[in-house]
Formats: sequence, structure tokens, C-alpha cells
Amino acid sequence: MATYWLWWIASALLVGAELLTGTFYLLAVGVAVAFGGVAAWLGASIPIQWAVAGVLGVALTISAHRWRMARALPPPQPPFDVGQTVRVQSWKAASASLSVADRKVTRPTSLSQACSGPMPG
Repeated sequence: MATYWLWWIASALLVGAELLTGTFYLLAVGVAVAFGGVAAWLGASIPIQWAVAGVLGVALTISAHRWRMARALPPPQPPFDVGQTVRVQSWKAASASLSVADRKVTRPTSLSQACSGPMPG
């Protein structure tokens, strides 16, 4: 079997494994290995084939990583009030005055809102 067929079979296996992972990293390496097969098909020596596959593998992996990081969503930020002490200053039938992290907040209240949160205990 010709050397270039070995490169292309290895490339097909890597691209097939990529379909199972979905990360684009194996796709980058698979494409680099395919270019190693192209170098073999063109008659390059074994060290040149490995150099083509290696250099392109590194370059395409870095490109895939940069592409992925450029499109990544930033991590969700928690609300500023999470974990802060809440002090109920007054409670009326229609609203409540609260102090959260040294801010005064007035919120409308109803029985359904008052009962929708977690029950202490």
C-alpha cells in the first residue's frame, strides 16, 4: 500500500473521531494529516511528510483554539446582591422597604410573591 493511503486513512479516522467529540481540534489535526498525505502523493520524503503534517497540525490547532475562544460566551455573572444581608425595614400590605447592601429598595408585595420563595426551616 502506498504511503499516501496510510496518511489519508489516518486522516479519515481522525475526522471520524472529530464527529464524535465536536471540538474542532481533531478536525484540525485530521486536515493536517491529509496534507501530509498530499505531500506523500507528490513524492516528498518521509521527513518532509511528517514536517508538513506537524507544522500544519500545530498551526491549525492554534487557529481552531483562537476561533473557539473568539466565539465563546462570557461566563454568566451573578447578581451583585447574591449573598448580601437583607434587612426588612417595613412591611405593608402593598409594599416592603428593604435594605440590601446599604441600598434602600422598595418592592411591591402580594401574598403570591411572599409565598413564592423558599420557606425557612
